Amino acid sequence: MGYFEQALLAALLIGALSGLVGTLVVLRQRTFFAQALTHATFPGAVGAAILGVSIPLGAAVASVFIVGIMTMIGRVKRQGNQVASGILLTAGFALGVLLQGLNPSLPVKVDSYLVGSILTVTTNDVTLVAIVLALAVLAIVFLGKQIMFSTFDVIGFRAAGFREWPIELLTLVLITATVVTAMPAVGAILAIALIAAPAAAARLVSRTTTQMFVIAPVLGAVSGVVGVLLSRSLDVAAGPTIALTAAALFLLALVLRRLVAAVGAPHQADARRPTRTSLRLKA
Repeated sequence: MGYFEQALLAALLIGALSGLVGTLVVLRQRTFFAQALTHATFPGAVGAAILGVSIPLGAAVASVFIVGIMTMIGRVKRQGNQVASGILLTAGFALGVLLQGLNPSLPVKVDSYLVGSILTVTTNDVTLVAIVLALAVLAIVFLGKQIMFSTFDVIGFRAAGFREWPIELLTLVLITATVVTAMPAVGAILAIALIAAPAAAARLVSRTTTQMFVIAPVLGAVSGVVGVLLSRSLDVAAGPTIALTAAALFLLALVLRRLVAAVGAPHQADARRPTRTSLRLKA
């Protein structure tokens, strides 16, 4: 398999994974957490480059500490998950820039992991994405009902005797694994676009959550493949092109929803309008 065909396969798998997990991110309102995670894993990537180990591995290790710190800050009185995410978004990224500045002679270009380089992904990268995608699909298939119950009715979920933390932990693990596996292809900064945009677009055109879990991975895969093809034809970077393609699909879904609503509004108004019947008085 050539490097370009391998890049297309990576884009397909990463897009599908991002769309699937992005559905959890959107439904459970974890978009800001995912954005903070994409930025805060940067010091882990820099630290791995300094130590001469795998950069995705360094990002994964950093994400474990980040999730732990977010959880602790989120439990502080008068604080919350949004505050924790905001703090770690800037602090983590700043730490990565500082470490990079203190080590200017790094053997690898860590900057590439900010915007990605999908044409240089390895077979191991593609295999890792395929494994994470398979695990995500299994989690959704076997635990989808519990996840949706916890998402839409937390009080009822607790009243039914379920514990919320295993579902929340599963969600955080899937988000973290998606961010880490997407880093080599689309970068730490642009990964959030591929995670959030297809899921948000699917939410606009789906009538049920089941449809959303099907449509979002398809839109993510389309974003990845079309982005790679456009980057080749336009001779531009693939990571930003993939992110822009995902954003364009969201805008297209938004426009289509508005058009459908505008066309359907007059028909709904006519249906709600009471019919007038003329009564004839007999002489």
